[in-house]
Amino acid sequence: MRESRSIVRALVTAAAVGLALLEGCASRPVNEPIARVEPESGYNVARHIARRPDHDPSTLLILAFSGGGTRAAALSYGVLEELRRTPIVVDGHHRRMLDEVDLITAVSGGSFTALAYSLYGEQLFSEYEARFLKRDVQSVLIDRVLNPGYWPRLLSPSYGRSELAADYYDESLFDGATFGDLVEKPTPVAIASATDVVTGNRFPFMQDNFDLICSDFTKLRLSRVAAASSAVPVVLSPITLNNYGGRCGFEFPTWVREAVAERRDRKDAGRGLRRYNELVDLQDSAAHPYLHLVDGGVTDNVAIRTIVEILASIDSGKQLESIRLLRDVRRIAVIVVNAVSSPTVDWGRNEAPPGMFQQLWQSSSVPIDRYSYESMDLLNDIITRWALERRLALAEARLAGREPSADLSRPPIELYAIDVSFRDISDLDERAYCENLPTTLVLAPEAVDRLRRVASSVLRASPAYRRLLEALGAETAETIPAGGSQ
Repeated sequence: MRESRSIVRALVTAAAVGLALLEGCASRPVNEPIARVEPESGYNVARHIARRPDHDPSTLLILAFSGGGTRAAALSYGVLEELRRTPIVVDGHHRRMLDEVDLITAVSGGSFTALAYSLYGEQLFSEYEARFLKRDVQSVLIDRVLNPGYWPRLLSPSYGRSELAADYYDESLFDGATFGDLVEKPTPVAIASATDVVTGNRFPFMQDNFDLICSDFTKLRLSRVAAASSAVPVVLSPITLNNYGGRCGFEFPTWVREAVAERRDRKDAGRGLRRYNELVDLQDSAAHPYLHLVDGGVTDNVAIRTIVEILASIDSGKQLESIRLLRDVRRIAVIVVNAVSSPTVDWGRNEAPPGMFQQLWQSSSVPIDRYSYESMDLLNDIITRWALERRLALAEARLAGREPSADLSRPPIELYAIDVSFRDISDLDERAYCENLPTTLVLAPEAVDRLRRVASSVLRASPAYRRLLEALGAETAETIPAGGSQ
């Protein structure tokens, strides 16, 4: 009898626990739909940049922060510190290079630095190290997954490990902030990107793309974007968004439609037209009602594909007058903070092949890294093409005895591609140290500080960066302090 009562109590307890788990199951946050697109509202890139304090319309300075976990977050933070230390003179006014940054694109680990700087501005330099860079984020996330107190949430089919991570990122770094909180900030625009795991397409988190899927971008939490952009497949779950595309009257800008129309019958239509078709497909919410987003590094680990596609779609003049952001630009500079590593392996010296997990890691990371360097080559190709096309057009005009067209008579746009990567570290021991740092969400404080110093020294040594400083009226290099934190 006593035994049967024990069994009954156990069953009742199990049932109670089961009910508690079911009741406690969390569901993912659902992004809200909009009834109608309002082109002049929200976190609009061109409008936000144009109204930044003392904005210089002649210079567009873009930072691109790569993936690579805390390694990437620290390297990108070091670049922000160096720009903050560098004085320049604009129209007779003393400023810092950091004040000239208009836009930051980012993926994965770099997204934390980009989003946090756009949220906090100067406050970042007093808090970011303690709140994220030198905190063992990875152990906290693992502990929460293993903690039975969090299991009720994780049992929900719509609340995965990345949603759990997003909640922690809110606690530790973002304080529940949304993109609506960035609208009135004087900081640069931040665009973090993820990858749609179903289609393999990039998904940059920006106002235009949320207009395209007819969703309210201003209510999206920064923490969920950071979680999606850094959701390493398998290790972390996708972040899911509802797609309401095709229901709010979205239309592509005129310059985009004109550029696409001109290229449809050209053999070199290429990536620009393919990207346009991907976005058109995204508007079909009946066929694609959900977006399942994972690490942005899968499709663009150096965060410059968005920049490349915009520049590639411009015929170095024809569309410039139609793009408000570029109408008065005479100088475009892209500083790519590339934390892609090359760990030393000796598998080729051993008869035994690498193990299963080593093979999986190598088969995914090597193509991503090679694709990253291809993106840099594409950016340099665009710079070269613009200069060549302009010289040819001017030569043709002179030979024909006619005045240059309007787009040729205006000053040429100077393009600067600046790469901050480990391969440019002059000290070979320091280079090997950085290239062998793991892609994790935890690094020793010493490693974080070394990465910050490396970012500063590599950026300062870049010939393209020095040309940019000269063009912007920077003080001489001798007067700019090197390295260290401020």
